[in-house]
Amino acid sequence: MTEIITEKEKALLAVKNDVINDVKNHVDALACVSDELKADKEVVMAAVENRGNVLQYASDELKTDKEVVMAAVKNDGFALDYASDELKADKEVIMAAVKNDRFTLEYVSDELKADKEVVMAAVENRGNVLQYASDELKTDKEVVMAAVQNNAKALDYASDELKTDKEVVMAAVKNDRFALKYVSDELKADKEVIMAAVENDGVALDYASDELKADKEVVMAAVQHRGWALEYASDELKADKEVIMAAVENDAKALEYASDELKADKEVIMAAENQEKLAKKKFEDYLKKIRGQN
Repeated sequence: MTEIITEKEKALLAVKNDVINDVKNHVDALACVSDELKADKEVVMAAVENRGNVLQYASDELKTDKEVVMAAVKNDGFALDYASDELKADKEVIMAAVKNDRFTLEYVSDELKADKEVVMAAVENRGNVLQYASDELKTDKEVVMAAVQNNAKALDYASDELKTDKEVVMAAVKNDRFALKYVSDELKADKEVIMAAVENDGVALDYASDELKADKEVVMAAVQHRGWALEYASDELKADKEVIMAAVENDAKALEYASDELKADKEVIMAAENQEKLAKKKFEDYLKKIRGQN
């Protein structure tokens, strides 16, 4: 006896497995079903639990259904964009979304963008969503600290006052050198801040004040971490043999930025050549390891 499969059963099978007819165009399974099935809660629940952003194809009525929307945002935070305005303002829904790595504050109500609990949960997961927080929370040190510790570039969205707060800036530069782009000139001239930055990534020397680019301790820390940071050192330190030796021992290409005199120094040249041989050997060993795994 032939078993008859209903349209609903076909739809459930499709959305659970993301099976679609139009594979070449990458059409989502829920997009292909009838309007009646897009309004069927069982079908839509199965679909959003598998792929949250297909909430966009659900009926308007189901976009107002809290259970459906909760399931969607738990799978994909960006599904919130397709929820009803009422649910975009529902704190429980938002808190479920912020725990998802793909969530953004962009889609929530202004009221919730000003809710510290919501914003804290969001920036701890994805720091740069600080840009969507209320102006008041951009001045909240606890919120901004949480944001820059997750993503240093979030400093760009902090209040001007917190961009000059040394504790906040230190937290940011320890995370990512690019945070120095957003700090005040005063802090770019602060040795403690710059040392923290170059010890994390020597190229941060690029953002330091001219005075600190001429500070041997700072430059040594930078080139020992990343030899070619020598490019940003003062001319005086590019002629300092100890600095050049430290740089080329880290990266032979740093020799390009040394003074003409030191480019011709036999000891410096030998150190650069040795480093280049070492780097080449490491690369060859890496290739052997990769090939051995295949």
